[in-house]
Amino acid sequence: MDTAIKSKSKKFKFATLAAIGILAFATMAYLSFSKKKSLNVKTNEILVKTASEEYFEDFMVFQARVEPLNAMLVNIVEGGSVQEIFAENGSRVEKGQALAKLYNPNSELNYMTQETAIIEQMNNLNVGKLNIRNQELQLTQDLLSIEHDYNDAKRLHDLNKKLFEKDVISRNEWHAIDENLRFQRERRNNIQLAIQKEKQSNQVQIAQINRSIATMEKSLEILRSNKKNFLITAPASGVLTSFEPILGKSYPSGESIGKIDVMQGYKLVADVDEFYLEKVAVGQKGQIDYKGEMLEVTVIKVLPEVKGGRFQLELSFSKTDLVLQRGLSFGVKLTLSEKQKVLVVPKGQFYSETAGQWIFAVNGNQAVRKPIKIGRENPDYYEVLGGLKPGDRVVTSSYADYKDIEVLKITQ
Repeated sequence: MDTAIKSKSKKFKFATLAAIGILAFATMAYLSFSKKKSLNVKTNEILVKTASEEYFEDFMVFQARVEPLNAMLVNIVEGGSVQEIFAENGSRVEKGQALAKLYNPNSELNYMTQETAIIEQMNNLNVGKLNIRNQELQLTQDLLSIEHDYNDAKRLHDLNKKLFEKDVISRNEWHAIDENLRFQRERRNNIQLAIQKEKQSNQVQIAQINRSIATMEKSLEILRSNKKNFLITAPASGVLTSFEPILGKSYPSGESIGKIDVMQGYKLVADVDEFYLEKVAVGQKGQIDYKGEMLEVTVIKVLPEVKGGRFQLELSFSKTDLVLQRGLSFGVKLTLSEKQKVLVVPKGQFYSETAGQWIFAVNGNQAVRKPIKIGRENPDYYEVLGGLKPGDRVVTSSYADYKDIEVLKITQ
């Protein structure tokens, strides 16, 4: 019996078809994945600008408010509750003028107690000084009595000496008279020496007492001066601002309840984004528009403390005879570097989506995604450090809908 033999040509044909199918599928997959993502856009949906070489000036623009060049805080030295108010916010005051009066019964009692104690100590020292004077007076009186006894002994000695020489009185009587004179002399000399030493000691004690009394008098003067701290006075002449005390409200010592603007010139104060902190320095120049005239301003102080993403700087006016109002606002253009001719592109919303790393470059009727490098910026331009050349046209409008697109096909 004959055996049926399968044709090898059918197997080969099947394998060939399978290989062709796999190859076709792979080709389609490759083309699908390698094909750039594109999107059709209309010309009125995008904004196209041209890269060009321009004189680039690194500057920033911000708002600044007018404040007096100098101001002094009105601080509370001795805490207490507001008893009286003598001045109004915004009024002009003179140095030393009473602004408000505080009251603190505990401090008042403490001052009285200290004052009484100091006066009592001073009285005790004065009594001690008086006692020393009385002792000196007593010693002086004793010396007068001793001097009198010595003079009597001397007169008696001189009188009896002649009588003894004429043998009128006996030798024993003469010796008694002569011995009495010697005794009175030594007694007088001893008392004089004692009084001299006592006076020297008393002078030292009195000097110490006087110094102590002088110190206490200064302490008493300071204490009485501190009692006047309940009366708040103007530390300088000027316009009183931020002064809003409330009757009956208690304020602690050291707190500021107002400010006096010393009207001797003005300055500009601005809160600037922290992005510019490393770019701003004292001495940089800027401009403001004052009644149609461009005035120069200069950075005089940079306060590097960042609060809420902003730091503060102060600027001075080139003119000192300006008549301004506190709180008035000016737009300031601050120059950060000298003008240089560089390649730039106009600013646009594309930067917020690309961070300056790429851009759509227009070529004919399409815009292709292209990597670039951005340097400095100002309110008008971005400096281009690489990826573009003068004359290149680029899309500068928003890329919010084109983040994953590589080619924009531009249609009418």
